Amino acid sequence: MNPERYSRQTILKDFGPEAQQKLAKAKVLVVGAGGLGIPVMTYLNAMGVGTLGIVDLDRVALSNLHRQVLYAESDIGKSKVAVALSKLKAQNSNTDLRSHEMFLDRDNALETIRSYDLVVDASDNFPTRYLINDACVILSKPFIYGALHGFEGQVSVFNYKGGPSYRCLYPKMPKASEVPNCDQHGVLGILPGIVGNLQALEAIKVITGIGEVLSGTLLLFDGLVNGFQKIKFSSLPENMIIDRLQGNYELDCGLSFESVTPETFERLLASGPLQLIDVRNTDEFQSFHIANSINIPLSELARRKGEIDMTVPAYFLCQSGIRSQKAIFELEPFYSSARLVNVTGGINQLHQYAAKY
Repeated sequence: MNPERYSRQTILKDFGPEAQQKLAKAKVLVVGAGGLGIPVMTYLNAMGVGTLGIVDLDRVALSNLHRQVLYAESDIGKSKVAVALSKLKAQNSNTDLRSHEMFLDRDNALETIRSYDLVVDASDNFPTRYLINDACVILSKPFIYGALHGFEGQVSVFNYKGGPSYRCLYPKMPKASEVPNCDQHGVLGILPGIVGNLQALEAIKVITGIGEVLSGTLLLFDGLVNGFQKIKFSSLPENMIIDRLQGNYELDCGLSFESVTPETFERLLASGPLQLIDVRNTDEFQSFHIANSINIPLSELARRKGEIDMTVPAYFLCQSGIRSQKAIFELEPFYSSARLVNVTGGINQLHQYAAKY
């Protein structure tokens, strides 16, 4: 380690060379290479964290660029993990950068998280947060939480030295109907940078032992007034004794319509053509889509529902399986006899089959 590189932080009285050595030995897993993940990765890499793992299977899209500032127009369509690793390597060649080009799921979460000291949750969906939480409780790993909504953000640290878990704050996963529509749930471009940097700061504090960690405290940030608020919460013993992952990490839509797993859907695709309705936004569709699918963004479904042939099964797909559920919910009152099928997990679970399409 070149001491000159980190001299501006090692001269800090309460940091010093000892804290820098702790950073150099630390292994941090960042789940999500998007708006939150980019500032987390960039600053942990710059500050000298020894090992940095990145989990993502998404590709760069035009609509990412207003907030995901590590990527350029020339990166559109490329793997986020591949682009991020290349640029982070150029920033700090001493970091052990590890690629996990996949989406975290029940089958790989424990194995992936086990080799790291802590996890930074830079995901954008509830199922992944609950999965990270449960895996970290089982493995006794702390994780740094961050979330965005419009002009607001949240940060906390869970499972730290016996402190509360995510389920102590949010015991149950919300229903799909309670989750804001992805088309309407916007975010101001600069906000992920603010919240992601706060997550990186908490990770540094957890690793080095400096300062006061946001364990048992939810930090709320309102970007419109530059206001901060702290809410205290306590551990619930029943949430700290998880010994196995749950059987399912999917949003409950509260409806009874038909659905298929990604594996079943793949077999159906291989056996013949399907009527596949992709309800993602146009730029998401153009970045990656399954051949012969029809793109009808959820926001346009009401006026374009006539484009769907209701006499044959219609399979609905989106990025994570949430918008496709809402599409079926919207159509069912008009076509009660139609066979409307949701593809669970969405594109997030189908990217691993992309080469076959």
